[in-house]
Amino acid sequence: MFNVGDKIVYPMYGAGVIEGMEEKIIDGENKTYYILKIPVGNLKITISTKKADTMGLREVSSSSEVLGIIKDVEPIEMSENWNQRYKDNVERIKTGNLEKVVQVFKTLIFRERKKSLSSIEKKLLGTAKQIILSEIILSQNIEKEQAEAILEQAVV
Repeated sequence: MFNVGDKIVYPMYGAGVIEGMEEKIIDGENKTYYILKIPVGNLKITISTKKADTMGLREVSSSSEVLGIIKDVEPIEMSENWNQRYKDNVERIKTGNLEKVVQVFKTLIFRERKKSLSSIEKKLLGTAKQIILSEIILSQNIEKEQAEAILEQAVV
């Protein structure tokens, strides 16, 4: 179980800080929820504490881990079929694993440099970028602009 103030990652949305916990009565049952604030996109998400484990919530990686992953992960070969690429990339992002998210990001960036991406792949690239930026921001305790510079340097 996480506590107020903990920095956690919510797959498909990114890293955030638990701002509070809230009790709600749903279908006659008292349930507890985390209130998660994600800095990139200024999102607030309510997440059931009972479903936190099955949803893949995890603590934000350390600063050195995040930077190492961003630096070391390489793009991978993907299917030429955009539909299959999209499906595979969504599955990687859903894991919440930073290495897999960075892999998706770098692979799509390099593919975009060679060929244009479909609009749905561009959106997925944006999602991967948001997730990575949020984890950089919270692990380093820096602003979005600084996180973007770090990410851009890693993809040169």
